[in-house]
Amino acid sequence: MRAAIFRGPGELAIEEIEREQPGPGEIAVEVRAAATCGTDLKSYRRGHPKLFPTLPARFGHEFAGVVTEVGDGVENFTPGMRVVAANTAPCGHCWACTIGRESLCENLLFLNGAFAEEIVVPAPIVARNTYEIPDTLPFEAAAPLEPLATVVHGMDESGIRLGDSVVVHGAGPIGLMFVRLATLRGAHVISVDQSAWRLEQALAAGAEHTVNITDLDDDARLEAIREHTPGERGADVGIEAVGLPPVWEQTLDTVRPGGTAVWFGGTPKGALMSVDTSRVHYEELTMKGVFHHQPRYVATAVKLLATGRVDGMSLITETRPLEALVDSLEDMAAGRGSKFALVP
Repeated sequence: MRAAIFRGPGELAIEEIEREQPGPGEIAVEVRAAATCGTDLKSYRRGHPKLFPTLPARFGHEFAGVVTEVGDGVENFTPGMRVVAANTAPCGHCWACTIGRESLCENLLFLNGAFAEEIVVPAPIVARNTYEIPDTLPFEAAAPLEPLATVVHGMDESGIRLGDSVVVHGAGPIGLMFVRLATLRGAHVISVDQSAWRLEQALAAGAEHTVNITDLDDDARLEAIREHTPGERGADVGIEAVGLPPVWEQTLDTVRPGGTAVWFGGTPKGALMSVDTSRVHYEELTMKGVFHHQPRYVATAVKLLATGRVDGMSLITETRPLEALVDSLEDMAAGRGSKFALVP
C-alpha cells in the first residue's frame, strides 16, 4: 500500500510499504480522509523527538475511515463501520492519570501513519479513543477530531462564562475552533491575526470583531485590541493559538485585571518570554498552559462534530490526493491554506 514515510527534516515522501495486520485489540482502518495540521508542518521542517523517536517513521495523525479488519478480542467495532480515532491514549495508571491529569500521562501512546491507504489503530486507542461516526458526517469533517479535542480541553481550563469578552490571538485552525467554541458558550469574541483571509473565516466562525495587527507596533496592537473590550480594560480571557513567545506576551497584555491568559500554542523548546510580575501580582492575573487532550474531551469533540455544532468541513481549505502531502504542507507554511484533507 501507499504511505507517507518520514526520514528526517524535509525528507517526506509517499512510498510503497507492506500492509500491517491488526493484532489483539487492534483494528485496521481504510483511510478515507487524513487532515494536515500545524504539528505535521513543524515535524516536517524540524523533526519531533516525542512523535518520532525513531526514523524512518509513518506520518500523520488526523484521520477518519472505514474498518477493514479487527484483531482478536475486539467487540465494539466490525468491518464496514465508519470510524474516527484520536492520536493518543493515556496509560491510566501513572501518577498523572491517577490524579485525573491524563494529558500529562508519562506513558502517552502516540499514533502516526494516517497519510496512507490504511492504518492499524493500537489497542489502547481502540479501547478509549475510537468512535463510530454517523453516515451524515463526511470523513473530511471528522478527521480534525484530535485538534478539536485539545481545544475542548483549552475551553475547560479557560473558565469562559456566558457574556465574557474573549480575545483569541491567531485565526488558524486552532484559533478558529476556539472562536467557535467560545461563541457557543455565549462569549463575545475578538479574533486577532495578520491575515485578512483568516479573519474573514473568524467572522464566519462567530467572532464579533476582528483586529488585523499587520504593520502595527506593540502599543498600537494593544490599543486596537483593547478598544473592543468593555471599558477598554482588556478581555476577561485571552487565548494564545499561535505558538510564539511574543504572542504569549501579547495575550497576557490584553487581559483585564483579574483576567486569565490561556497559553495554548506550543513554542520551540527552550523559548523564553517576559512577564511583568508586578502586574501579575497587583492585578491578580491567572496564567495557564494547556497541552493535548483527555478521553473525555475526545468524546465531547466527537459529539460536536457529529451534531454539526462544529462544522469540520469549514476547517478544510481543499481536498487533495495523497501525493499532494508535501505541497499541502508547503502551502500551509506560505499561508495559502488552513488545513488540507488528503484522500488516498
